[in-house]
Amino acid sequence: MASRPTAAFFDLDKTIIATSSTLAFSKPFQAGGLISRRAVLRSAYAQFVYLVGGADHDQMEKMRQFMSQLCTGWDVATVREIVADTLHNVVDPLVYDEAVSLIDEHHLAGRDVVIVSASGTEVVEPIAAMLGADHVIATRMEIVDGRYSGTIEYYAYAEEKARAIRELAEERGYDLAECFGYSDSVTDVPMLEAVGHPYAVNPDRDLRRAAGEHGWPVLVFTKPVALQSRVSLPPKQTLAALAVGGVVAVGGVLWVNARKRRLGT
Repeated sequence: MASRPTAAFFDLDKTIIATSSTLAFSKPFQAGGLISRRAVLRSAYAQFVYLVGGADHDQMEKMRQFMSQLCTGWDVATVREIVADTLHNVVDPLVYDEAVSLIDEHHLAGRDVVIVSASGTEVVEPIAAMLGADHVIATRMEIVDGRYSGTIEYYAYAEEKARAIRELAEERGYDLAECFGYSDSVTDVPMLEAVGHPYAVNPDRDLRRAAGEHGWPVLVFTKPVALQSRVSLPPKQTLAALAVGGVVAVGGVLWVNARKRRLGT
């Protein structure tokens, strides 16, 4: 009897990259005329709180409200163009070498790699494409007449991440008992509990405590690396096309095939 397929589920912010993927684009968004200098400073402050204090529920809720209010009225095509134009410069210095190596190891072992992030799809999908991820679970903003309305249609956060993982596992046939999970935040405990091999990565204080209680291994990632030195990156046009046309809605959750599967299921 053939074994069932497996996957490795990675949180994005502070697990694969050393910052908030959304807030990292605040300066390019300012340069593109989307936000003011004051908003950039507010983003910098939110980034500081996120990095120093850890992302507990209250902070994540405040960040969610801040970002949804900030992007109200933004032209979606402009956002995608800015992300495609600036992605390499923004993300390259922020990617953890250890995370990229882990992604490579899981692919070599025949596992799918799934990025699971509370950040928006317009940012997460192109980053996932750069990393060679197979699928994406990410937050989706409502779009009305080509602009963000300020309403969040789907929020990939906390228990919802675990629910989405189980739904994808049912769709793809994953054996969750043999799957892997990686995150830095206590808000992702449900996600880590959903897989048989959970890991706490650069954990905040509460996740470190939870990892100790559950007996989960703790990993420390410390080496930022230029992604361009590690992988063959798709051109800017391809990244933009992924953000515009590479999305399939399944049960209210976005699943994105960022690349062809390297091994059959």
